[in-house]
Amino acid sequence: MHYTIVSATPFEIAPLIKQLDDTAKKVSDHIYELEDTRIDLLITGVGMPLTALNLGRYLAHQAPDLLINAGIAGSYKRDIPLESVVHVISERFGDIGAETAEGDFLDVHEMGLIPSDAAPFQNGQLNNPGAGQFEFLPRVSGLTVNKVHGYPPSIEKTVQKYLPDVETMEGAAFFLACLQAERPFLEIRAISNYVEARNRDSWQIGPAIEQLNATLWTILQSLLKVNQSEN
Repeated sequence: MHYTIVSATPFEIAPLIKQLDDTAKKVSDHIYELEDTRIDLLITGVGMPLTALNLGRYLAHQAPDLLINAGIAGSYKRDIPLESVVHVISERFGDIGAETAEGDFLDVHEMGLIPSDAAPFQNGQLNNPGAGQFEFLPRVSGLTVNKVHGYPPSIEKTVQKYLPDVETMEGAAFFLACLQAERPFLEIRAISNYVEARNRDSWQIGPAIEQLNATLWTILQSLLKVNQSEN
């Protein structure tokens, strides 16, 4: 089997990299072999453009059995605890469009530039058709933005418009690339902060990354067990 871990930065999956260095055979800087399984690490860079570019390049030459996007995220919902890990089952582009003279936001679907149901979109949303195979984490909807929110009035408008659960800078680009390439995928995110008036002092980036990587390792171990039982 062939699995690919996709992350915006090496920092977010540093504990996993160390664990693979300790337990797996290192084939190259970004490829490992663990038992009969190949594990690729793809560090795309931060944001939608770099994610789309580098993941698109990768998928033009590789066809992994599963891609896992792993990183941290902000939560719009206070009932999602900081440091918890969630399963993002849908994504939406949150700030590609136009601002009106009144200060409102029209996204590309509302502007008619991309029909809201033009494949792979469904009512302007990107959905993971394989999400039901992973039931062990809380399921959430994601909003992907170029500019993370930190101003309460704009946060309120965004919540009213899209009702998102979590916010990232890469998720929708990852979904779109995988859907277009017709490859199975999974997005998991650890909550490092709440989407509120920007205050980095309240963020829990280190603990969130630890929980993210512990979950990621558990997923890989579970996949390996499934592979062994099928062989």
